[in-house]
Amino acid sequence: MSELIIDKISEYAGDLLPAMGLELFDVQFRQEDRGWVLRIYIDCEDGVSLEHCTGVSREISAYLEVEDLIEHAYHLEVSSPGLERPLRNADDFRKFKGEYAKVKLHQPIGGQKVFIGRIENVTAEGQIAMAADDYGSLSFTMQDISKARLFLK
Repeated sequence: MSELIIDKISEYAGDLLPAMGLELFDVQFRQEDRGWVLRIYIDCEDGVSLEHCTGVSREISAYLEVEDLIEHAYHLEVSSPGLERPLRNADDFRKFKGEYAKVKLHQPIGGQKVFIGRIENVTAEGQIAMAADDYGSLSFTMQDISKARLFLK
């Protein structure tokens, strides 16, 4: 049921947000200590403002009222993915070329799995080059990555 809700909201938000100058980053719907939480992460080239979050929250709330997708109580949260946002695909790495990232690999390179460094390049084939602070130059693909996010120095 949660997947259906996420799919419906993602589809609606995917149509709604471009008209607001925004893009959908992620939708999560999960049960937590305080109950069910619907999180919608939005992004904007110039940064996400409080007004963006308020506007999206208002639109999504109205949509959920009409569609009646969620049968129980929930909390709606709308926010940006944050300054240390996840890097989920090669396009994310391309977008943030020149920025610092923290990358955890499935298999170690030179005896370590976690690297912090500057994203140098991403090839058309998805090969990612990084200048790691404590290692030097290294290269890997998205399949090699367990977890990656931007890193503030």
